[in-house]
Amino acid sequence: MPVAEIIAIGTELLLGEIQDTNTKHLARTLRDKGIDIFRATLVGDNSARIANLIREAASRSDIILTTGGLGPTVDDPTREAAALAMGVPAEFNPDLWQQVEARFQRMGRLPTENNRRQAFLPHGALAIENPVGTAPAFYGTVGQALLICLPGVPREMEFLLENAVLPLLEERFNLNETIRALVLHCAGVGESQVDEWIGDLEASHNPTVGLLAHPGIVDIRITAKATSLAEADQMIAATAEKIRERVGNAIFGQDADTLESVTAALLQAHHLSLNLAAEDQLRPLAERLSKAGASPLVIFPTGPLDFDSCVASMRQGLPNNSNAVGLCVATTQLAPEKRNLLKMAMITHRAVYTDSRQYAGPEGNYPVWAANFTLNFLRLKLQKYILDKE
Repeated sequence: MPVAEIIAIGTELLLGEIQDTNTKHLARTLRDKGIDIFRATLVGDNSARIANLIREAASRSDIILTTGGLGPTVDDPTREAAALAMGVPAEFNPDLWQQVEARFQRMGRLPTENNRRQAFLPHGALAIENPVGTAPAFYGTVGQALLICLPGVPREMEFLLENAVLPLLEERFNLNETIRALVLHCAGVGESQVDEWIGDLEASHNPTVGLLAHPGIVDIRITAKATSLAEADQMIAATAEKIRERVGNAIFGQDADTLESVTAALLQAHHLSLNLAAEDQLRPLAERLSKAGASPLVIFPTGPLDFDSCVASMRQGLPNNSNAVGLCVATTQLAPEKRNLLKMAMITHRAVYTDSRQYAGPEGNYPVWAANFTLNFLRLKLQKYILDKE
């Protein structure tokens, strides 16, 4: 199967002024067509640097896709860069100019002189008409590689990808495979522990299994390549079953699931309300639960939270057979290491569930780690409480 590279063009991307969503969309779309992507690059609006990147990509890839830099201004260098990489001049294309004029006419506007730049193409390149924008795309060859240059506006790029580029790739490369992926999310365990459980599966070539650690969460990505979606899904399902058997309840969801969405769903399914008392640095915990639909009643004390008093007052305030649960979360500093100790308690009218965990990572990651660890604690204790009730 062919190998592709993506080059996202725009100084604004390097400055962090806008987010590069095009690369993500391209990667997922090409993955579903069975095309491997080994590299993606951001580059500023400099034709020489872009041309060098295109030539480098052509030396190791079958397909090169660029996004951005096709506008009418002098800082839109993709046409010039593509011509440099192809070793040919850029030429004015009258037919392409007519398409640009027609597009402006449909919008009730007249093109300006600088719009003529959009009618230039590298010699030998073929235009891709853009019915949803003013910047025509094009494709040509650099050595043995197919170069496809797309606009940077996401709506235009996505339309042309679906309606022009994918048919071109299917015809050129006789695409008959697909790549599918599933991500299982774990919490409450470290990356090294997950690796110990499933290390042999990580050595598999198809499906492949890989780990990605976040503060308090470990993702397990399963990727399969097959001749059909059904076959790929079947391969993924078999591997996922083995992983679930080994990792167990540490897996809280998959793909779009989040700790807050899974926990909020538990509360909602069993008609439980949540009263939360937490220190102000754990405000992300409350915000995430609220966005997920749990809408907890939140108390943020002005100073450090007295954990034992919080638990006692929460329990006293819950009447018998209450549909409310309480959650107290506090942090203390352990001397002499000055490590954060996270203390958690879930309070119901029947029982109090407690746990604590030390944190020794970067200080800036603590609020996210604490929120994730607390959400997972709440998820597990809610499951136990609900099971005991039934």
